[in-house]
Amino acid sequence: MNFAAWPTLFVVDVEGNGANPPDLVEVAALPVRDGGPDTSTAGAWLIRPPRPVTSRAAGIHGLTNGLLAQSPRWGEIAEQVHGLLGTAWICAHNAHTDYRVLKAHLPNWEPTGVLDTLRLGKATYKDLSGYSLDALIKHTAPDLTAAPAQRHRATYDAYATAQLLIAMARHYDTWDQLVAAAVPRGLPGAPEPEEDPTLW
Repeated sequence: MNFAAWPTLFVVDVEGNGANPPDLVEVAALPVRDGGPDTSTAGAWLIRPPRPVTSRAAGIHGLTNGLLAQSPRWGEIAEQVHGLLGTAWICAHNAHTDYRVLKAHLPNWEPTGVLDTLRLGKATYKDLSGYSLDALIKHTAPDLTAAPAQRHRATYDAYATAQLLIAMARHYDTWDQLVAAAVPRGLPGAPEPEEDPTLW
């Protein structure tokens, strides 16, 4: 795999307030460059949601209403997030969720493509009993000593997902092969299905 030939790509992760649909409380966008996560140019934002964080959500990611009380509202940082992501590819674990939530908050944003490490994990490791982020971390044993914060925070999960992407990408020879394995149908960047040949 020639990592230098990859297009601009951000591994993203979002955390919500537990509402349905969710309000964002944290967004992380971590570039992958030359086969590694580039934390020096990553974006990370804490957001004060318009509706309170539920106790269940706070129990998972640790972002309480008190902790977020001085954070900016989404409207104050939306342009920053959009400006960083641009039209780059994104990657996330169970990417439908992150893409859908980000798209709801950034209606004018559209990535060139969306890689999903959940889908990629199923294609790469066919005999695992599960493909959760934790299951793939256990299987691939990436170096997470430099990961910021802790599990279930957007910055940590984006770093872990980036390391998983890099580990699994080594099983593929080309970017196009990776895309074919990792982009879910219906999301940007999905390869066009081959049309059945006709008699004409």
